[in-house]
Amino acid sequence: MTSNTGSEFEKKSSDDILLPTMNAENLQANMRTIYYSRTFLSIIAGVIAGILGFTNLTGFVFYFLVMAITSLGLVAKAKFSVHAHFDSWNRVVLDGFLSGLMSFVLFWTFAYDLVHIF
Repeated sequence: MTSNTGSEFEKKSSDDILLPTMNAENLQANMRTIYYSRTFLSIIAGVIAGILGFTNLTGFVFYFLVMAITSLGLVAKAKFSVHAHFDSWNRVVLDGFLSGLMSFVLFWTFAYDLVHIF
């Protein structure tokens, strides 16, 4: 992950408080990392859920568990200083969640059909 804060600080004129500035390129690179990680792990989790024969709610609980572990892994990769790499916690926890869910369902049903139906 690329750090968004560094030695660059913006001085607020009224209170003389130093505020860290965010580097837009680094933030975009970090967001791409999150989307790629979630999409890749959603595909892998979908294949695993299909091979294991998860159905109904069990498969969705498995997806939520994988995404929670993914979020924890991303926070650990950022060395638990989320605000140094992202502008909010929602970026790490929620971004890419729905697109990952669609990939998960696609590969879950595909792998389930290949292993258990055909």
